[in-house]
Amino acid sequence: MKPFVSADKALQAVKSGSHVFIHTAAAAPQVLVKALAGRAPEVKGVQIYQMHTDGEAPYANPQYMENFSINCFFIGANVRPAIKTGQASYIPVFLSEVPLLLRREVIKIDVALISVSPPDKHGFCSMGPSVDATRAAVEMADVVIAQVNRHMPRTHGEGWVNVKDIDYLVEGDVPLPTHPEVELTDIERSIGRHVAGLVEDGATLQLGIGAIPNATLEALADHKNLGIHTEMFSDGVIPLVESGVINNSMKHRQQGKIVSAFVIGTQKVYDFIDDNPYVTMMDAQYVNSTNVIRRHPKVTAINSAIEVDLTGQICADSIGHNMYSGVGGQMDFIRAASLSQGGKPIIALPSTTRKGIPRIVPHLKSGAGVVTTRAHVHFVVTEYGVADLKGKTLRQRSKALLEIAHPDHREELERQAFEFYGQHSISIPKRKTDA
Repeated sequence: MKPFVSADKALQAVKSGSHVFIHTAAAAPQVLVKALAGRAPEVKGVQIYQMHTDGEAPYANPQYMENFSINCFFIGANVRPAIKTGQASYIPVFLSEVPLLLRREVIKIDVALISVSPPDKHGFCSMGPSVDATRAAVEMADVVIAQVNRHMPRTHGEGWVNVKDIDYLVEGDVPLPTHPEVELTDIERSIGRHVAGLVEDGATLQLGIGAIPNATLEALADHKNLGIHTEMFSDGVIPLVESGVINNSMKHRQQGKIVSAFVIGTQKVYDFIDDNPYVTMMDAQYVNSTNVIRRHPKVTAINSAIEVDLTGQICADSIGHNMYSGVGGQMDFIRAASLSQGGKPIIALPSTTRKGIPRIVPHLKSGAGVVTTRAHVHFVVTEYGVADLKGKTLRQRSKALLEIAHPDHREELERQAFEFYGQHSISIPKRKTDA
């Protein structure tokens, strides 16, 4: 095996103006990103390309404005401040197309910074919980620098990299960043029960991380023969695998296996995927392909939103003009679910923010982007129930959405609906007046 070098020596490959890709999510190579920031005094105009990454992002510090520009395919918490200052910017793109941007050299990658497991006796390292677009970056980069981390799980699928294809190996035994499980609220459990009520036995699920996916999974204990084909998953699937509810027996492809592009969660889920042939980690160009997803039966795509307007338009990536996250794989799976035999595209969200601001609104905020169009949305779910929008007129949609909005905001929403469409959608009880 080729010798290890220091991170500082390996990062000499990054020059002024270089295009650098950083491994995604929990696989972000912490030793290498710190060494990258250490290059700041010697470089300018380095273009960093990444999806959401966990852990620290020291290159996003304001003092490095002239040294590093960050280009995000999806915005994570560690670069949101840089988005506001202009040091970072967002590239609108479906997750399924991020690998294509790299493979077709729409975006040229000079250096890929990745995190891998130690090599096996055949020289193969694993990219662990994150294959996504990183597989494409490794294929296309002129220089590949790998942080070799004994904490990295070895996963089956397309995440293998041979040491002969790595230019620099750097030691870096660092525990992976984790996302602790949080206690579910009554609102989240109510949403989860409503969503679970839409899931049929034998369905193939797409869901992500967070309270609503976990609440949905918790409510699926009585279901049968569920499958997983998803861009990402977390701890919530493990109890359903152990109980046999998730067995992947009805899937069209990779029958008997969970398929995902990346995994985020606690150490428990990293242990679950380690050397587990039941889990197949694949390139996002495949996992998020509409043509692949739609072939599964009853694809049930469960996604969330920042706000939904009365016609069913979904904003999921920004708060007005302020970019918050990204398109991700929402449209890949929403469209595929609508084309799947018996499929159900679902948007699930609380009716208000924690501050009581309504999330079902007359119209999207100024500057808000439409991630999922009203023509794609079939079901919207809040703690107050399910709005079935499929095949409905704008008037019928507004009525259905009003009925699942928070009661405190329905009266104003109805006024707006009357102004827009010329008829009242629901009958709002009069407010009680003080005696």
